[in-house]
Amino acid sequence: MAISRLSFACRHSIHFRPSLFHCFQKVRFSSVAAIETLYDQNNFNKDKNQNLGDPKPPEWKKWNSKELGISNSTISRPTRKVLDGLKKNGYEVYLVGGCVRDLILKRTPKDFDIITSAKLTEVVRAFPRCIIVGKRFPICHVHIGDTIVEVSSFSTTGPKFKVDLSNGISCPIDCNEKDYVRWKNCLRRDLTINGLMFDPYKRIVYDYMGGLEDIKKAKVRTVIPASTSFQEDCARILRAVRIAARLGFRFTRETAHFIKNLSRSLLRLDNQRIMMEMNYMLAYGSAEASLRILWKFGLLELLLPFQAAYFVRDGFKRRDKRSNMLLCLFSNLDKHLAPDRPCHSSLWVGILAFHKALSDQPRDPMVVAAFCLAVHNGGDILGGVKMVKNFTKPHDDIFHELSEPQNLDSEALADEIVDFAASVKQVLYWMTNSYYVSQAMAEYPQAPCSDLVSTSFSFPFFFSKFEAMV
Repeated sequence: MAISRLSFACRHSIHFRPSLFHCFQKVRFSSVAAIETLYDQNNFNKDKNQNLGDPKPPEWKKWNSKELGISNSTISRPTRKVLDGLKKNGYEVYLVGGCVRDLILKRTPKDFDIITSAKLTEVVRAFPRCIIVGKRFPICHVHIGDTIVEVSSFSTTGPKFKVDLSNGISCPIDCNEKDYVRWKNCLRRDLTINGLMFDPYKRIVYDYMGGLEDIKKAKVRTVIPASTSFQEDCARILRAVRIAARLGFRFTRETAHFIKNLSRSLLRLDNQRIMMEMNYMLAYGSAEASLRILWKFGLLELLLPFQAAYFVRDGFKRRDKRSNMLLCLFSNLDKHLAPDRPCHSSLWVGILAFHKALSDQPRDPMVVAAFCLAVHNGGDILGGVKMVKNFTKPHDDIFHELSEPQNLDSEALADEIVDFAASVKQVLYWMTNSYYVSQAMAEYPQAPCSDLVSTSFSFPFFFSKFEAMV
């Protein structure tokens, strides 16, 4: 089938590993599950008083890491070296955030974040290759071989961070001074499932925010009330989407409500930050689920207006569980990627342009297959034509982006490939031009309008490929 070859930039040398099942059997991993009904206005109003401003102190727990199935052997070697180096100097060290969540879920963490009682200047003195980066939230980058391990300090933000008790937040019962320091740091986290701390030496996981319970329930919940959390940092909306897509978790009603109602706040983010968050969504193995959630909550038109227009034109509903060619392309890409094995951003950008060009002008399936093979082989059009002539399996005719086969000869097929390559290259230019994005949106009056139309992309890889073909 020609379409199966559209994941053209994924080399055959990539190896696959069987899926890992975590200890919480209730958690489901499904891109469709991630977009099921999450928000109902009546239920939200009914539960509002229960969810917000509850003055009851949270029940916090300490867990033995073995009970949660965490083994220190799953911590990367560079991370262990940094942990050991700080511990030998007498400092307290913890793993914190998403890496603890992923270890509990038996998933490979994208990276490991360390927090320590040492000051950043003391961290710098402890390692020969270490620098302090960041102004607003300074951290240390410790270079261990080719790996950078991020280390933050309790002292950096502790004294400056004030707990707003008006949100109904109060200190956990029966906590000592060290518990208070840890709790205060966890309170700064975006989501409860990211508010876990793991001491690998005492083998204790500290849960002050109810993160373990939300992992069991496969829920994405903000640490503080969602309205406050997202207004403090609107990028948390995109991080919530990314994590829900990657894990197959559902939003709580309150979180879903404010993701939808505060979506326009994303327009305050600069393009570089948006590009970074989009890359986290689309390059790490959960692109299809991310696109579905973005579309469901009205975020896609703000971030990828061309693709939002495509969904509207095709009559794709917000809660639609069907698929289309764009989602199938990214589903195929997801099979080759993982949080610790991402692709370059130019690949998913190229797929967006590839699909946009096909959507605007459907092509012969043989042209599409030969084009993909040519890109995969460094722009070798004749090689792609020769290979595609040996195809005997019929193409999948469910996608309107593919026209009826025309039985083109080799010369005509090569000419069509060159023309298609030029179309993709043109779309790459359109995607960075505010005028063309505005024109594209105007073609679909029902599509919501976006002020964010000039996101900057970099396409050196794909342009170099197409230059050899056009």
